[in-house]
Amino acid sequence: MHKLLATDNINSENLETLLKARENGEANFLLVDVRENMEYEMGHLKGVDMLKPTSDFQSWAQALFDEAKDKVVIFTCRTGHRSGQVQNVFRSNGHSRVINHSGGIVSYCGEIER
Repeated sequence: MHKLLATDNINSENLETLLKARENGEANFLLVDVRENMEYEMGHLKGVDMLKPTSDFQSWAQALFDEAKDKVVIFTCRTGHRSGQVQNVFRSNGHSRVINHSGGIVSYCGEIER
């Protein structure tokens, strides 16, 4: 688990593994969906801790950065593009423990909540 949480990008299979490990108390991270409200309501990954729409980035970024400065944060979106952009901003501002879910929800085979 530690190896997965120390990487820059994870695929959907790795994310499923981490979510199961977190359920069992074997991993600790925040999973943040950066899609828009409408997208989220159509379906989201089971285990998402919070929705932080990219369109509202300026209103939530600093608070999340401060709140999660000592935590591993995994960003997810539809394809991995927006989450990668958010990851880059966090990383360029000094948060080294941010991970992008490459492939996003479209590549995810785990449980989806509606």
